[in-house]
Amino acid sequence: MDILVKPIVTEKMTKQSETLNRYGFIVDKRADKLQIKNAVEKMYGVNVKSVNTIRYSGKNKSRYTKAGLQRGKTNSFKKAIITLAQGEVIDFYSNI
Repeated sequence: MDILVKPIVTEKMTKQSETLNRYGFIVDKRADKLQIKNAVEKMYGVNVKSVNTIRYSGKNKSRYTKAGLQRGKTNSFKKAIITLAQGEVIDFYSNI
């Protein structure tokens, strides 16, 4: 099971990483906080202070087209907000 799916790189998360030392990740829906903590520590070599998780459910969407009413649903996902120990930093842009 690949626990970390992708990092969240938005303006809000960038501001939190600079001020509060928090980083966001989209994670596997079945992963718990200890698995997420161990995956981040192993992948980035940092000390994790705390992990907060949020589950988002898929939302129903509809739109009107020439063919009529199209209905669908967005994907559900789980987000993890990682708080690192003082002085620790994750650099997402180092491989670019």
